[in-house]
Amino acid sequence: MASTTNQTPSSSSSASIPRREYDVFLSFRGEDTRENFTDHLFTALTERGIHTFRDKENLQRGSEIASQLLKSIEESRFCVVVFSEGYAHSTWCLDELVKITECVKENGQTIIPIFYHVDPSDVRKQTGSFEKAFVNLEKQNKEKAERWKNALKEASNIAGWHLEHG
Repeated sequence: MASTTNQTPSSSSSASIPRREYDVFLSFRGEDTRENFTDHLFTALTERGIHTFRDKENLQRGSEIASQLLKSIEESRFCVVVFSEGYAHSTWCLDELVKITECVKENGQTIIPIFYHVDPSDVRKQTGSFEKAFVNLEKQNKEKAERWKNALKEASNIAGWHLEHG
């Protein structure tokens, strides 16, 4: 991952590729991993010169959070998604994931999934803690819950890292 550059589409492509402000966008459930795994990952990436978006450092005070997060996803080359036990309990995380999967299709971003103390098949099939989260989510908004489930399946079908301990 090199330094941030403006990318332009090839002459054969009519779609425009957004300007890449960040090398990496981190998507994670704050209360599960912010003060441990994600903090260490963020530090390791930034120490290596990889321009990384993490909400704590990069959200501008006084701006609308949702639109700024979605814009940051669009402007990132890679999206590292840290799936943890509580990830699906956060509609913010799930909305980010939907946007991430859209950007993969539309802009060519790459998803790098990390399964932190969760089994990848629980994410893919929405079992375990993911099933528990969707019991309530489907009652609130069935249509949105289907989009979230599809995004979870898409992202968890990508080879990533499964961290069971540590």
